[in-house]
Amino acid sequence: MSNRPIGIFDSGIGGTSIFKEIHELLPYEDIIYLADSANAPYGNKSEEEILKLSIKNTELLINKDCKLIVVACNTATTNAINYLRKNYDIPFIGIEPAIKPASLNSISKSIGILATKGTLSSALFHKTSDLYAKDVTIIERIGEGLVPLIEAGKLNSDETRELLKEFITPMIKANIDYLVLGCTHYPYLIPQLKELLPEHVKIIDSGLAVARQTQAILKEKQLLNIGNNPPEICFFTNGNTEVLNTIINHQFSVRYLNF
Repeated sequence: MSNRPIGIFDSGIGGTSIFKEIHELLPYEDIIYLADSANAPYGNKSEEEILKLSIKNTELLINKDCKLIVVACNTATTNAINYLRKNYDIPFIGIEPAIKPASLNSISKSIGILATKGTLSSALFHKTSDLYAKDVTIIERIGEGLVPLIEAGKLNSDETRELLKEFITPMIKANIDYLVLGCTHYPYLIPQLKELLPEHVKIIDSGLAVARQTQAILKEKQLLNIGNNPPEICFFTNGNTEVLNTIINHQFSVRYLNF
C-alpha cells in the first residue's frame, strides 16, 4: 500500500480527460496534476523541446513524492517516454492513439486519426500503425489550432466548429467508421464531432485504457492506496486558472505555479 500521490502532466488542460478516468477508477488515490499551459501546444515543438519540457514536469512531480507518473499527452509520450523510463526510477504510463482497437474493429477498413503534428510524425506512432493497421486505410489530420482554442475555453466557438469541419470532411469522404482522437485535449470536442460525423462513426480515445493500465501497474508494484479516506486532489497550472477550474467544474483545488 502507498498513500503517495499519482502524478499526471500534460501540455495543458487536455490531460484532465485522463485524470477523470483515473479518478473514477481509483477514487481513493491522491493525485497531483500539472497543466503546462504556458508551453501549450507541445504538438508543434521539436523533439528536443518536448523532451526538455517532459523532464521538467517529471522532476517537479518526483519532487512532490509521486509514486507513478502518467504522461497524459500523446506528443510527450511518443517523443519522450522512452527517455523518461530509462532515466528515472519510477513507473511511467504513456498515452498512444487507440489505433489497435479501431483497426481491428473497422468494417469499412478506413479509420480517421485526428492528432498533433508531434504525434503523427513520431517513430512510435508509425511503429504502432505498421503493427496494427497494415490492412486499413488511415486518414490522418493534424488538428492545427485546436489546442489553443481549447486552452482558451472556446470549446463551442464557431472557429472551433469550422476547424473541425475542415479536418473531418476528408475522413467522411473516405468512409471512415472509426475516428481516433490522438490528443488528450480532443475528447472535450466530442459533442461537436458527433454533430459533424455520420451516426455510424465511432469515436474512441485512450482514457479508460490508460486508467486501467495505471491500476494494473499500481497493483503490480504494490503501490495501490487501499484505504477509503477522501483523496487529496491538487491541480497546478502555469496558465489561466479559471479555464482549468471550468473544465473540472470547480470541484478541486487549482493553484497557479510558475514552472
